[in-house]
Amino acid sequence: MDENLKSKAELNMILSMIVFGSIGILVKYIALPSGIISVARGFIGCIVLAGFSLVSKSGISLKDIKENLILLFISGAFIGVNWMLLFESYNYTSVAVSTLCYYMAPVFMIILSAVFLNEKISLKKIICIVVSVCGMFMISGVFSSGFSVKEIKGAALASGAAILYAFVTLFNKKLAGISSSDKTIVQLFFAAVVILPYSIIKGDFNLGSVSMTQVILLITAGVIHTGFAYIMFFGSIGKLAAQTTAILCYIDPITAVILSSILLKEKLGVFEIAGAVLIIGASLFSEIRPKEKSTGKPMD
Repeated sequence: MDENLKSKAELNMILSMIVFGSIGILVKYIALPSGIISVARGFIGCIVLAGFSLVSKSGISLKDIKENLILLFISGAFIGVNWMLLFESYNYTSVAVSTLCYYMAPVFMIILSAVFLNEKISLKKIICIVVSVCGMFMISGVFSSGFSVKEIKGAALASGAAILYAFVTLFNKKLAGISSSDKTIVQLFFAAVVILPYSIIKGDFNLGSVSMTQVILLITAGVIHTGFAYIMFFGSIGKLAAQTTAILCYIDPITAVILSSILLKEKLGVFEIAGAVLIIGASLFSEIRPKEKSTGKPMD
């Protein structure tokens, strides 16, 4: 590949990961229920991606979508609930802890693949699972501040989101003959559609007190942190080696940790930092496979 194209792909990947990594900070400033944020992100992101596909003349294949509609609906629903759990976790623990727990998804994927795809769990994968679980306990605050119900609930919500994302990855393995762009457009749409009635029934849409600032932040989450971030990601994926992609994807949680420390004054102690290293290291080690092209998509 031309070096300029490769550098551009790497830059797009880095920028998309920085944007994805900053969404937790943005959500912290949106004083609205997690359901509303998820619905807005899904609908707006879907519109932006669909618009880009039409403008760029890459098009949207209705035939491919129809052939995969059931799996797209299920995976989209899981994405919606996954977002809602992750955003809700920010109310109970720090953005850094939530993001790091969320990045256990690759480890959960190992377990799910063994259960549902009959894939063997190698010694390498067993080590990754054990190390990641130890890391999760360390960042949950149990060792540094004792048993805090609030912190544990936040870590549990983020871990639940990670499990759902692992299921989404599992479903994506079953999707056939559909582009990453088309797949994501439909999944974002279904994510919003599934969460919408739940939020209405729950009474989240009491929008009388919503300020213009909140509206702008919601639009930003949908346009920048979803639509444009995915466009940058899709502009780089497939052009980079699997190991390069795997390494660059971990700019996301590192960005979240740094920004939460600077902007939200959320500090990590020695145990939490050690836990972060264990989780990121184990997850990265479990994902790196030699001489493969990555076909996945970002965590957020």
